[in-house]
Parts: sequence; structure tokens; C-alpha cells
Amino acid sequence: MQQLLLELAPPPSPTLENFCPGRNGAAIKALRDALGGGERFVFLWGPGGSGKTHLLRAFAAAGAAAGLEVAAADDVARLDDPGQIALFDLCNRLRASKGALAASAGAPPARLALRADLRSRLASGIVLQLRPLSDADKAAALLERALERGMALDRDLIAYLLTHFDRDMGTQIAVLDALDRYSLQRKRAITLPLLKEALRSLAAPEADA
Repeated sequence: MQQLLLELAPPPSPTLENFCPGRNGAAIKALRDALGGGERFVFLWGPGGSGKTHLLRAFAAAGAAAGLEVAAADDVARLDDPGQIALFDLCNRLRASKGALAASAGAPPARLALRADLRSRLASGIVLQLRPLSDADKAAALLERALERGMALDRDLIAYLLTHFDRDMGTQIAVLDALDRYSLQRKRAITLPLLKEALRSLAAPEADA
């Protein structure tokens, strides 16, 4: 049913502006500085769900929109030997051309089973750890999103979102946006009963099929 609801409002494209930083404000600053001519190599590491992929896609999109030479390499620990050589060569080209690189993995470069020369390149700029958002951080982000859209949410609804849907913020915000559309169609306030009604209404056609 989550997928049905998300069809009403797909998750927004990742940007640096719609990333919910929590304790990761330094990562946003580092990526913006890299795009603005500061330290041009940024390496982000942390567990799944901490926002690495979102930030790298946002970085690449922002760089392309600004006409900058940038590259993003997500989950570099998975690279095979040819992939590692290609990334090493890319690092060297970007250094020479004053381009910018953002890369990520589940651990810092020094702890990755990569070629020594590639580990050195990846560690040559800013290396930052990303920390997943806590439930309190996610609840605060949802409340902020709701306020921006003139929506009033109660704690029960937020708790339901966090326990019944994928917990990444892209999904959470997309569900919230879909619920906002549904509430406007029904001309009713956003409440937990309305969310459950929306899910039932979407499931009914599927059950009839």
C-alpha cells in the first residue's frame, strides 16, 4: 500500500536543500564549499540510511546545474580492480582540472579494502562521518515540512508514519505530500484516521483487480 500511496506523490529528487541534516550539517557545508571552490574532495562515510546516496546525487545535480566539472562515486568499497583504477584516474583528472569529487562508503578510506593509492586520494580532502537521523530528528523534519505547507500534524500520525512506512526521509516526505493531496481532495483535516482511510481506498481497487 505504501507504493500505491507514493504513486500519488513520488519522492522528490534529492537536493542539498531538501536533505534533512540532523547532526550532519558539516557534510552539507563541505559539499557546498566544494561546489563553491573550497576543498574539492569530500568523502562521506556511515551506515545505510544515513543519507550518503541522497547527498551524492544532490551534489552531482547541483554541480551539473551550475556547469561545474564534478563527479560522485557512491559506495566505492564495491569497486572491482578496473573500477578502482578508473576512479583513481578520475581523481587525478579532477585534481588537475580543479574539478570536485564527492565519494562515499560505509567506512572511512583508511578502513576500506581498496588500492593504497586510491585510499590516499579519497582521504586527501575532507572526510566526514554521517549519522542516521534519530526518530526525534525525523519527527522534527516531518513537522517542519508540514508547517511549510500549512499542515497541522499530531504526534500519533507522525508515529504511524515512522512505524508503518520505509523510514528514509524521502519516502516519509513523499507519503506526507500524498496525504496532503488526499486531504485537499476530501476537504478534510490531516489526521491518522484520514491516512488509514486513504490507504483503504487505494487498496480497494487493488483487491478488486
